[in-house]
Amino acid sequence: MSSKYDVAAYIWPAYTGQERRTRIFWPEGIGEWQTVRNSKPKSNGYSWNRQPLWGFQDEADPAVMEMQIENAVKYGVNVFAYDWYWYDRRPFLEHCLNDGFLKARNCHRMKFYLMWANHDATQLWDIRNSSDEDTVVWSGQVDRPAFETMALRLIEKYFTHPQYLRIDGKPLFCIYDLRNFVEGLGGTEAARAAIDWFREACRQAGLPGLHLQIILQSPCVANMSGIDKQTLMLTPELAEHLTVDSVTHYQYVHFTNINRPYPDVMKDVLAQWKELKRSFRIPYFPHVSLGWDNNPRFIEFREGIMQDTTPENIRYALQCAKEYIDEQADLYPLVTINSWNEWTETSYLLPDNVNGCGYLQAVQDVFSRKRGEQHPLKTDESFSAPPSEVSDLTQSYAAVLRG
Repeated sequence: MSSKYDVAAYIWPAYTGQERRTRIFWPEGIGEWQTVRNSKPKSNGYSWNRQPLWGFQDEADPAVMEMQIENAVKYGVNVFAYDWYWYDRRPFLEHCLNDGFLKARNCHRMKFYLMWANHDATQLWDIRNSSDEDTVVWSGQVDRPAFETMALRLIEKYFTHPQYLRIDGKPLFCIYDLRNFVEGLGGTEAARAAIDWFREACRQAGLPGLHLQIILQSPCVANMSGIDKQTLMLTPELAEHLTVDSVTHYQYVHFTNINRPYPDVMKDVLAQWKELKRSFRIPYFPHVSLGWDNNPRFIEFREGIMQDTTPENIRYALQCAKEYIDEQADLYPLVTINSWNEWTETSYLLPDNVNGCGYLQAVQDVFSRKRGEQHPLKTDESFSAPPSEVSDLTQSYAAVLRG
């Protein structure tokens, strides 16, 4: 489906068991599908009952990703923004990108880019110990030698790929945790020097430079349970010093109280967009979150659930994001969405047993060039990869869902 917008959905690349290091969090060997599958009612009676209509698919399987790409593009999602990790001086959770998306026969139909999720890895992903939010399994900080090793690998393996998203010819690279980035490198001056080096390394590789994006945070994060705790906010002055090119968000939970109905949350979101447009001289790309409820990751009930996250309310948020872009003729038309598949945070576009493909339809309704055109799809016809093209591992995931 043609569109003049780049609609980028974040990808949480944990729905595979192909990387052995993931088994310290999900020992059953199916990644975080283990948490989704085993979700149980809380002691207060609360029950999280979401189920994926496509089943527990191995998203590191190229046949699975071919089907997902086909449906993403059909509904107007034309960019996947992969959460990307570097722990213990090596990459983590790359299989869904390297073996799934990039080996899919139709990956040429979409763009992708990386959001460096450089927060510390804690016990949060292991439901057996998720109440321990202070123990760090792996630090997200990197020093200058590690940063250079990581950056050169990014340039060679991803930035030069023909499907990598570029703005003004420059590869877009997003950093999640500003505090960890700055502290790991030794302060703001050292961080600026590392960024300057990174840009030059991109130029040496034949690229016109680097488009550096930062995820915006807020102090309220430190008061939320089960959220990565950041303490360094990106101010307009710091953004200028670090030569940041743009900003966006990853989740509404990072800057407002989400324990309310979605329309009430959106009032704060729109006010935030207005303030960012006023205060920052660099572009803000509007972000839409689909919800929040991370109870699947905990044994006991956790407060903080976004309510009324209906497709109709999400459509309104997407329309607001589109209007934000349309009002600025010089703004690159990028919208970020959380997310494609954040099941355990209840923020995903993928079809489920509650809303069907309602969220995907909302994207299509807002961002399709043909405004009134509808594409109702039947689950059994459009949301299933042909069995002959699905690997044995993916078939085993489907068997889990069938019981």
